Amino acid sequence: MSDDGEIWVDPSGALIEVPRGVEDLPPADTRRWVIRRKAEVVTAVRAGIITAEEACRRYSLTAEELESWRRLIETHGLPGLRATRLQRYRGGAGKRTRLAEPVAPIPDPGS
Repeated sequence: MSDDGEIWVDPSGALIEVPRGVEDLPPADTRRWVIRRKAEVVTAVRAGIITAEEACRRYSLTAEELESWRRLIETHGLPGLRATRLQRYRGGAGKRTRLAEPVAPIPDPGS
């Protein structure tokens, strides 16, 4: 982190460096969204460096996706952005999808 940049502390105590300009944001063609890249985009929107509409257009995100990142950071900090934690934080823990029953019994190859 740079010595002259603005730093925010999230609810988990993690430090997030606020990008100084659009040039400090992830590339427009980003496809792999690690925690830090998501946080950079959210903090850039919060700091007024880029609007939510510009961020959605630049990264091909939906407004709902960007808003969910913002809510997760504000509520759970950087750990909330982990893909493996999303189900827990979104209230889906414990829900299981049941596989459909086969329409007809699978024949035994030995019969």
